[in-house]
Amino acid sequence: MRELTLEPGVLSVASAFPDPPFEIAVDGKKTGFDTELMGSICYDLGMILRPVRYSGDDFNGIFDGLGDGGYDAVISGTTITPERERVALFSDPYLEFDQGLAVNVRRNPQIKSSDWLRGRVVGIQVGNTSDIVARKLLAKGAIGNSKYYPYHGILTALNDLSAGRIGALIKLFRSSPG
Repeated sequence: MRELTLEPGVLSVASAFPDPPFEIAVDGKKTGFDTELMGSICYDLGMILRPVRYSGDDFNGIFDGLGDGGYDAVISGTTITPERERVALFSDPYLEFDQGLAVNVRRNPQIKSSDWLRGRVVGIQVGNTSDIVARKLLAKGAIGNSKYYPYHGILTALNDLSAGRIGALIKLFRSSPG
């Protein structure tokens, strides 16, 4: 019988830390929604969870580890796309998200929606599906430009937003109670 995991009894799972609220570190301990979900799944399966920190700049690269044997699974607030379905088998979606806009309202109280971004730079994580939204906004002239951050650079993006170096950050946003 062929094993379904790289190591019997262990589920090796890649996540991009930090990626709040999916993966965060609290007092040096890795936690967050996806981390806790995988812990529960492993417990129910009688397996040991072995977290693997993905630190590539482009989030799409996280799927490479499935093919080269770096880990058994991926969980990290991952959007299911046709391109990703060509390289990974996905579970049924367990959360539904849209893209959201994070704005520093102290610096830019006038920004109420993407309609107010004309001429501004928006932050995007490399390999994030928010890039699709930003490219459409850029093509329409609705934003000034996009600034790309390494996927693991979310804290740098948030610091730039806070300091006013970017006008907004496009990121997954929980839109429904589903």
